[in-house]
Amino acid sequence: MAEVMVHGEKLAEETLLPSVLEDDDAGTQSEKLQLWEQRASRTEVGVRGLKDRRSSPDGDELVGGERECEEEEEEDEEEEQVISDEDYDTDIELEDKEGGYDPTGQTRYMEVCGKLQVVPSSYFMRHLQDSELNMMHRGLGPKGTKALAVPLVTNTSILRLNLRDNWMEGMGGAAVAEMLKENCYITEVDLSNNRLGDYGARAIAAMLKENSSLLRLNLSGNHLTDRCAEHLGPALISNTKLQHLDLSYNALGERAGQFLGDSLSENTGLKSLNLAWNSIRGRGAVLLANGLEGNFSLRAVDLSFNGFGKEGANALGQALKENTILEELNVSENRIPPEGAICLAVGLKANRTIKSLNMGRNPIQNAGSYAILKAIQENPDSAMETLDFSDMTVNQDFVDLYAAVKETFPSLTVIHGGKFGTFRKAKA
Repeated sequence: MAEVMVHGEKLAEETLLPSVLEDDDAGTQSEKLQLWEQRASRTEVGVRGLKDRRSSPDGDELVGGERECEEEEEEDEEEEQVISDEDYDTDIELEDKEGGYDPTGQTRYMEVCGKLQVVPSSYFMRHLQDSELNMMHRGLGPKGTKALAVPLVTNTSILRLNLRDNWMEGMGGAAVAEMLKENCYITEVDLSNNRLGDYGARAIAAMLKENSSLLRLNLSGNHLTDRCAEHLGPALISNTKLQHLDLSYNALGERAGQFLGDSLSENTGLKSLNLAWNSIRGRGAVLLANGLEGNFSLRAVDLSFNGFGKEGANALGQALKENTILEELNVSENRIPPEGAICLAVGLKANRTIKSLNMGRNPIQNAGSYAILKAIQENPDSAMETLDFSDMTVNQDFVDLYAAVKETFPSLTVIHGGKFGTFRKAKA
């Protein structure tokens, strides 16, 4: 009869490697091989550690082939209840037992693809050792993304990962997030246009609280709502390593301004933030601007295509009075009226760091443009280099003022939609 199985580790080894089982009892060995065939037919993603059973419920030591088989049958029932195809576990052990450690991750990737029943990507396997992996528009889907994430857990070569437009959805996004909790080499990740939704965003937010290597993250176009901002806000407070975050083309909405505004006032790592096309307006715009007032790390902020209006522009003007770090601000297409531009100009009179301001396609008219340019003239410490008033026509007074300002700030460039009367048809 076989030696008594009293250690969980030895039992796990026999379970995974039937070829090394040695048992003088032919009947017992046949039963073990049948159990192995049943396990091999499953499609679990992970292999859970087997429970260490040293004795039976009545305290007796488990001896003999009969009790050993009963123990293995109980483990079968346990695994069937716990493991499913949809489970994702970063503690997957799929190394080649005969070949030893697999440094490239190809063997592990092939095994996971087989278990998930997805077609392996030959491109992925060829570029596993590159510093940049570009997998845009590959149609990976949730399962394909899970399979790809497994070998990346221990990959030390890839530094930049581009998974743009792969329809990975929330489950695929969660798999990537779990991978990034373990991988400390990847510094740039592009997950844009993947329909992550709030489920995927929550997983990303949880990852940001633990990851200390990621510097750039793109979550643009992922159907994120204000519920996502509720989770991302606290993550941005605890994470001090992330420097560039793109949340554009989502649906964060008005409530997101509160969560993100609170986090921006405490964040010390971000250098650029893109919130374009998120329907941030009303009170949300004001709270977001208040957060920028207390931020001392952001250098570039894109707020274009939202709805800041007069109230939001007024809050931005107050923020520019106190902020001494911000260099680039884009508030184009924000329905800012002339009164809002005048309020913003008040902040520019005191600001010493803004180098680029984009006010294009706002109904600020000539009066708003003139007020902003006049504020630059009255601020001898202004660092302004570019003023963008795209698609806005100006009058002769503005042109004359611009000529005067150029004498003080020769490097200043002003973009506008032309002067009144320029486009009139010439008389016959």
